[in-house]
Amino acid sequence: MIDPDVLLRSAAMHYLKHSTIDMELLATEMAISRATLYRMAGSRDALLGEVFWALGRIFIAEASAEATGTGADRVIHVSRLFAEMVTGAQQLKQFVAEDPQTAARVLLTTGSDVHHRAVDAQLEIFEQSRVIGDPADMRSRAFLYVRLMESVVYSPVLGVPEMDFNLAEPALRALLPC
Repeated sequence: MIDPDVLLRSAAMHYLKHSTIDMELLATEMAISRATLYRMAGSRDALLGEVFWALGRIFIAEASAEATGTGADRVIHVSRLFAEMVTGAQQLKQFVAEDPQTAARVLLTTGSDVHHRAVDAQLEIFEQSRVIGDPADMRSRAFLYVRLMESVVYSPVLGVPEMDFNLAEPALRALLPC
C-alpha cells in the first residue's frame, strides 16, 4: 500500500505536469496497478479534489501571509491575493477549458470536499482577521462568501467571462459583519 501523502504528492506533480489527472498514466508513473490507485484514491474526482485542495491550501497560506490590515480589509486583501493566484494558475485554466464538467463537479458542488474545506478555511480567515460573530451566522456568511469567490475565480467553469474582483468586492464586504 502507498502512503496517502506519497499518493497526493505524486498526483499533484502529475497534475502540474499534465494539467489533468490521467489515472492510467499516474498508476504507471507510481509503478502500481490502476486498480490499486482507484482503491487508494476512491475515484478520479476524489483525487482531483485532494490535489485542488492541496494547491488551494498553499494559495490560502501565501495570501494570508502576505495580506495586511485587520478586519474586513484583511479578509478582502486575502481574497484578492487568492483570486489572483487561482486565476493565474495556467494548469487550472487548461483543465477547465478541456474538462469543464469535471471542474464544476469537483470545484463547485457541495458533494465535493473542496467546497466544504473552503468554507472552513474562510472561517479561519475571518477569525485570523478578527471578523467575529455568532458561530452559526459566521458559518452561513462563510458559505456565501465562498460561493461569491467561486463565482469570481471559477467564472469560466460557470460559462461566463472572467469576473473582475473589483466588481465582487462590495458584495463580499456586505457579507462581513461590521
